[in-house]
Amino acid sequence: MAVDQVNDHNFNHYNSTTRVARPQADWLKKMEEEDPSYWGWRTLVIKNAEQRLSKDLEILKQQNESRGLHTWQHMYGCELSSDGSLRGFSQYSYNGRDFISFDKETLTWTATSPLAQVLKLRLDNNLEYSKYVKAYQEEICVKWLKKFLEYGNKTLLRTELPVAKLKRREVYASGRETLVCEIYGFYPKEIDVFWRKDGEVWMEDTFHRNVAPNPDGTYHKWTSVEIDPKERDLYQCHVDHGSLAAPLVLAWGEQGKTLGVDPRR
Repeated sequence: MAVDQVNDHNFNHYNSTTRVARPQADWLKKMEEEDPSYWGWRTLVIKNAEQRLSKDLEILKQQNESRGLHTWQHMYGCELSSDGSLRGFSQYSYNGRDFISFDKETLTWTATSPLAQVLKLRLDNNLEYSKYVKAYQEEICVKWLKKFLEYGNKTLLRTELPVAKLKRREVYASGRETLVCEIYGFYPKEIDVFWRKDGEVWMEDTFHRNVAPNPDGTYHKWTSVEIDPKERDLYQCHVDHGSLAAPLVLAWGEQGKTLGVDPRR
């Protein structure tokens, strides 16, 4: 199976049954009209990758001398920052674990598992393939990424402001309590959330949950800190997101209410 994404939006799906790349987003209609050959080209690229991955997996299974179900995954693409800087990546995982990755600056592969040494040697000796991977990251991928952002700008480049709340959890037997900072409804996915105590960045006794998707395409996240209730007023939750002119700052007030400095108002 293959899935293509732009800014966490799936726009292409391919499986070994249909063996055809299929568009998954409405904004691709304009692209299909202007470049009808894209899906045929993408199908061919994925079919070739499917054959290569199948051969790799058979070799790995022979090396590992193990039976049962095994997975072999390849993730590759490019990232274009707002300042114009580019980052490309191509990495493989075996049975859910990092296995080997590409360094486009040196045209070499880095093995993260002893089992990957054989594959590393084979890839390092195939200089033409490494040059293609570098060219894909720096040219082909970037060209299509810019096109996708143009076609789907209303969906892919939109921003949704985060909503943040501060909550308290019950006091433990130790006399300590937990402050929870909940952030939801934001887009895009990238967000920075951290605690300050008396003005200083605070990491002790904190817990961070990964960003997770909402049904409407936005995201949510929460972070917590275990504190001494007597020091409750010293803590602040800081939320920084691309849609904000300045970070949100939330603190617990003396009357047990959330006090927020919200630059959107």
